Amino acid sequence: MYDFHHLNHRKAQTTSQRALWITLGLTLFFTVVEIVGGIRSNSLALLSDSAHMISDVIALGLSMTAIYLSRREPNARYTFGYLRFEIIASFLNGLALAIIAAGIFVEGISRFIHPQAIDFGLMLTIAVIGLVVNIVTTIVLSRSMKQEDNLNVQSALWHYIGDLLSSIGVIVSAVIIYFTGWLFFDPLISIVIGGIIFLGGCRIIRESYLILMESVPDKYNLDELRADLLEIEGVEDVHEMHLWAISTEHYSLTAHVFIQAEIQPFCVILAINELLASKYGITHSTIQTEHALIHPHGDYGRQFLLKHP
Repeated sequence: MYDFHHLNHRKAQTTSQRALWITLGLTLFFTVVEIVGGIRSNSLALLSDSAHMISDVIALGLSMTAIYLSRREPNARYTFGYLRFEIIASFLNGLALAIIAAGIFVEGISRFIHPQAIDFGLMLTIAVIGLVVNIVTTIVLSRSMKQEDNLNVQSALWHYIGDLLSSIGVIVSAVIIYFTGWLFFDPLISIVIGGIIFLGGCRIIRESYLILMESVPDKYNLDELRADLLEIEGVEDVHEMHLWAISTEHYSLTAHVFIQAEIQPFCVILAINELLASKYGITHSTIQTEHALIHPHGDYGRQFLLKHP
């Protein structure tokens, strides 16, 4: 490590890594099966689900890359390490899902206008295999999430929950077509699958976007946090306050604090750090103690000078 860091800006995610490798292997196997089956059976529902599975393979590849990069230590250029790539990968995954969903919508509308014959038996067989694969992968990722919180694994889990619903949808579509002959159910189910994919993609995009924009994480209320800091002895004001996430469960906070002149600043900083760590779980903070007399803040700081001339 080129420099000393109070917080280790890297992750060792062995559970997530193992879960993703298992999931990737199963997904690659079933993607090939579903593409071949979708083409031979002429089922848009299967082909749309296979497109989702391809996006899963890409997403898992990005997630694996992020996990390996997150192990690398910070350097003079990347002082926070490579943790942020986890969020970049999640954003790209969500964007890919939204684009694939749009393609499914277009093809589904085309199939409504021009229905095509479907091989029911092959469609149902592959859908059942997909259901089993998606149940296994969902269980593997769910167990991983309980041990290690990771936005990449979370996004992958949502992918496979969508896949699980998609497999059920394809089976329902196949059964309905078999008993009724209503071919429009195939594009109808594919559009429903596309909607699930699109909603999942938008959710991932939103979460990763908020982190990339360095917004305050949803789990924190900045006004409440500031009010708690103002309760610390010697603290008169808290301003220039920022709280953001570098990656999942990796938070940083900075703040400027006006303190009373007779109070030892090191005691104030110690009290602030203890509060942040014990109550909010924030262990990476940078606190600048100030006094309005030597750190002028215009009209804003003048009110504190009037309190202590």
